[in-house]
Amino acid sequence: MTATPLRFGIFLAPFHPTNEDPTACLDRDLELVKLLDQLRFDEAWIGEHHSAGFEIIASPEIFIAIAAQHTKHIRLGTGVVSLPYHHPFMVAERIVQLDHMTRGRVMFGVGPGALQSDARMLGLDATKQRDMMDEALGVIRRLFAGEIVTHESDWFRLVEAQLQLRPWSREIEIAVANQVSPAGARCAGKHGAGLLSIGATTLSGFDMLSMNWQAYAQKCHEAGREPDRNTWRLVGPMHIAETREQARANVRFGLGEWLYYFNEIASLPMAVGGSIDQAIEELVAQGFAVIGTPDDAIAQLERLQDQSGGFGGYLHMATNWASWENTKRSYELFSRYVMPHFQSRNDGRKLTVELAQKNRPGLLASYGGAIQKEFEKHAAEQVTKTGG
Repeated sequence: MTATPLRFGIFLAPFHPTNEDPTACLDRDLELVKLLDQLRFDEAWIGEHHSAGFEIIASPEIFIAIAAQHTKHIRLGTGVVSLPYHHPFMVAERIVQLDHMTRGRVMFGVGPGALQSDARMLGLDATKQRDMMDEALGVIRRLFAGEIVTHESDWFRLVEAQLQLRPWSREIEIAVANQVSPAGARCAGKHGAGLLSIGATTLSGFDMLSMNWQAYAQKCHEAGREPDRNTWRLVGPMHIAETREQARANVRFGLGEWLYYFNEIASLPMAVGGSIDQAIEELVAQGFAVIGTPDDAIAQLERLQDQSGGFGGYLHMATNWASWENTKRSYELFSRYVMPHFQSRNDGRKLTVELAQKNRPGLLASYGGAIQKEFEKHAAEQVTKTGG
């Protein structure tokens, strides 16, 4: 258990094989967010990608605007806007408008851009993207704060720029993506943003959790702020079912295409090989993925808590490993059995059960005495009526 209840959500890149109708895939992504809203998930973060065929949402802002009209409670984040791809002023304008139109449900996640095929199309130097993100985020935060900004850069320019609208929220929540290196953690700490650890369950990402938190905390302190673990979100894949055997059977549906994408297209190879069954065994053994039961999911989250020292939210990497029906069932099981474990929702119920069990002998005696009393009362009334 954690002192502060964990938040739960998804990180929706998304991942869709190229043999499916893309419009149907986008419709299903929207249906997933609507389902999560009904299942009491807290957040959904929507990705931005422009190449490589599988991650087909180009504008998380457009997706969020539509999803907001179909949901009531779930918060919606850009996961992430790749800042080097955009003029910072235009990004700030779009996010503030979404903040108004969602009544504060929007969250602003940023990153340098993960796919090198995106950067290549746009003519960007990969070695400069993290510096570009840092520069853009600094300008955007000033615009959010209502400043009039003049800024000269080698890739954008602002002349007495100011937003027409101030944010609807008192403060728009910002998060910076982090994989393995401390670059994202340092940027997040510098700008007072939360940390979004996308590779938290990879072998290298898991090992670096503590170091990345230290890098984040150091930058927070240098900026005169206290680091808040509640703003730290970890991302990892999970698929659960009633049994481990069923969960493993379910993910055979789409795991092969997902591995093909990472190994052969996105140039982000996964350290597994061989058959699908062998890949499942290795992904579970490495701790990268949960493919099992609600109890396995609970164990994974507790493992991440121990390794990290504590965090505020966990996001399912939406992998599409299983069929649509089995995917929905996985999220339902998670909301029923895993989320309450980390959100103290049943603490009061458990205490009343313990109290009832403790007092059971006395309660039974009292109940029995009350029944006996009623029998005696009834017998006395019958005697009076018959004059006996």
